[in-house]
Amino acid sequence: MNAPLKPEPAKSAASVDEVASALPEVTVRLPAVLVDLFPGSQRRIPLSAATVGAMISELDKRYPGMRDRLCDSTPAIRRHINIFIDGERATLDTPLAPGAEIFVLTAISGG
Repeated sequence: MNAPLKPEPAKSAASVDEVASALPEVTVRLPAVLVDLFPGSQRRIPLSAATVGAMISELDKRYPGMRDRLCDSTPAIRRHINIFIDGERATLDTPLAPGAEIFVLTAISGG
């Protein structure tokens, strides 16, 4: 006769804090024109994210509407916005390394 099956103990999901601590800590530098649009934001923002897209999601959580200023609906980084990581141009899929500095720049045009 088979022994009755015992329910397995529930596996706890990793807490949000545990997941966040596993992500790279980076520093985002925003242009003054963007900071002016989001009261309470700062020019220099430390946060944790694995990719540029995740970084933008975190910025949007902190400052609702920021994603719309940085990304279009395709989604991609808007044409007039440039994001650089340690001097290299980035896309939404670009991975972030611990300690990276991310610069968000607005394009300047004129004639």
